[in-house]
Amino acid sequence: MKRKLPGFGAVGRAQNIPYVLLGIALLLFPILDSNRSQVDVAAFAGVWVLLALGLNIVVGYAGLLDLGYAAFFAIGSYAFAILASGQFNIHISFWLLLFASAFIAAIFGVLLGAPTLRLRGDYLAIVTLGFGEIVPRVFRNASVFTGGVNGIVGVDQPKLPAVFGWSGNFGFNPIPYYYLILGVIVLSLFLINNLRNSRLGRAWMAIREDEVAAAATGINTVTTKLLAFALGASFSGFAGTYYASKLFIVSPESFSFQAVSVVVLVMVVLGGMGSMRGVIVGALLIYFIQSYVLIQLPGWIVSATSALNIDFLTKLDIGSYVQRSNFLIFGIILAGIMLLRPQGLLPSAQRKVELEGGTSDEAVADLRGSA
Repeated sequence: MKRKLPGFGAVGRAQNIPYVLLGIALLLFPILDSNRSQVDVAAFAGVWVLLALGLNIVVGYAGLLDLGYAAFFAIGSYAFAILASGQFNIHISFWLLLFASAFIAAIFGVLLGAPTLRLRGDYLAIVTLGFGEIVPRVFRNASVFTGGVNGIVGVDQPKLPAVFGWSGNFGFNPIPYYYLILGVIVLSLFLINNLRNSRLGRAWMAIREDEVAAAATGINTVTTKLLAFALGASFSGFAGTYYASKLFIVSPESFSFQAVSVVVLVMVVLGGMGSMRGVIVGALLIYFIQSYVLIQLPGWIVSATSALNIDFLTKLDIGSYVQRSNFLIFGIILAGIMLLRPQGLLPSAQRKVELEGGTSDEAVADLRGSA
């Protein structure tokens, strides 16, 4: 009797339908939406998705706590800006630097990982935090090369051959940038999925579970962790190149610990560490909360208090208080979500079993060695 492979047949095709519909919706979104500002927001959201996917390799797969991820984002952005701008009158093609800056960020990932291989947990987090604080300050102080506080302005933008009456220049049109980041994300998902299912991916997960046991089974923990740092940093370099070309300017204030490292780590943990779907959902949700909900919330509250027509609430001016308490509200939202879903919004199957089944009667019985 022939056995059908999983993923094929009627059931497999039915499972793929939502992804096909989602892909069609993403491709048609700029065409169906006449408001280009929303397309621009979606293009910027893709940067955060790419950053979260890269950090998920380090934190979600290898289990290495990295609090300096903003450094690689800055390295990728400045590498592109220096080599494709009027700063030194060097204008290398964007398409070449898209991969070159990822390679440069990967090299710095190895340089960060090499001296920290003996560290674990909190100690590793402190070292990576220091690296993340050092890099933006180096770029700020090396004004001869990086423009200092003012940054590098007039970064080159991507160009394609002219087709169908389009000049090929991206300019400030968000539609080609949207399709570009969509293509980069699809390519990244393909690469990360293959990495996760490869021998290297299984080695990362073994180190995450128990590094001593992984080393005892013959895994080279030094090389494996270095590759995690390097590959995670390379995706940040991808995002940095895209971000610099789209924003047209690179400045050190864009790569602070609070603005990038913490936010991306929250996206990974909230979405579900080790789950690509969860990380994407977490990145989009956090970006939506920060770029829309927190900005619109004061106006919503003012409208609600006006509709209630209560003098006491009107005199309190709650909208101004809310506007000054964005981080407090953001923290409350995050705490509420994590209390309801401690394993993440869309956790990987393995981590879900660990968190939900780790304290069950069966699991405890297994640990005790009883039936």
